[in-house]
Amino acid sequence: MRRPRRRLLVPAAALLLATACGTEHPDTGGGAVPAPRATVTDPPVDGVRITSVTIPSASPTPSASPGLVHADRLPGDSGISAAYQVSNDGDETMTYTVRFDFTTDTGAVMGNKQVTVPGVRPGHSTAGTVELGVLAPGASPVTRVKVAEVTKVPADEAPSETGACPASGVRLWADDGDAATGLRVVGLHLENCGKRDYTLDGFPELSLLDDDREPVGGIRILHGGDAIAMGTGFDEPPAHVTLKPGEAALSGLIWRNTTLAGTAVNVPYVRVLARPGAAPVTVTPGLDLGTTGKLGVGAWKRAGR
Repeated sequence: MRRPRRRLLVPAAALLLATACGTEHPDTGGGAVPAPRATVTDPPVDGVRITSVTIPSASPTPSASPGLVHADRLPGDSGISAAYQVSNDGDETMTYTVRFDFTTDTGAVMGNKQVTVPGVRPGHSTAGTVELGVLAPGASPVTRVKVAEVTKVPADEAPSETGACPASGVRLWADDGDAATGLRVVGLHLENCGKRDYTLDGFPELSLLDDDREPVGGIRILHGGDAIAMGTGFDEPPAHVTLKPGEAALSGLIWRNTTLAGTAVNVPYVRVLARPGAAPVTVTPGLDLGTTGKLGVGAWKRAGR
């Protein structure tokens, strides 16, 4: 089955604001008057493109920069937003996760937002809007929005932290991780959201996948966090864990991103089976394994231990 490709990191010149379709109107005494949105014509990034950008101004003037869209700003909110479209040109229904960067003219990132777009069918498109929200005090003016990163997984393998309980009766997802000097730890979370007990015994089964979600070779998967470093919180031996409805368990991915001789390896996708025969869930921890050739995985344990 053909696999759609994935690309990361948009070129720096991407997503410049195009001239607004329309004209700005002078202030009539009641405050700023919004102008039409600025359209964006840059090419899509792995099926995701920004179609227009709105940037507010307290008092628009004829000398305002071309392509900026002005709108009244809500108290405490930047008012900056971007409309986007996600198009699936593959052959299977996909769930997309997109990170949008809000930048200055020079490309400095003043904020970012991550959006998940579930279940985009082959040959279909989905539109939405992403808002920056509150801009940090002292931040430089935002003038551009770009698609910074796109990951996508088959919809029936998408991780779920909230929403309807999957047919499997369990949710599984990865957190944002924690980093020490050269050491990385990403938690794998599992919640029994079904109506029956769910039993775990040992370690999750992992498959490491590349950008095309094909197997990555040459990496040893080691059981126990202490195979990589001590004190990671995943050093316990495997144990029998039975989760009642509403209870949760935790495992973890542990690695070092040391780069010495050889070619560094990056693993964007990890397909996880919570136990043998379980429905697979594909998470996107972005493993930068350096040249170590090793990844540790912790045994399942009850959450909170």
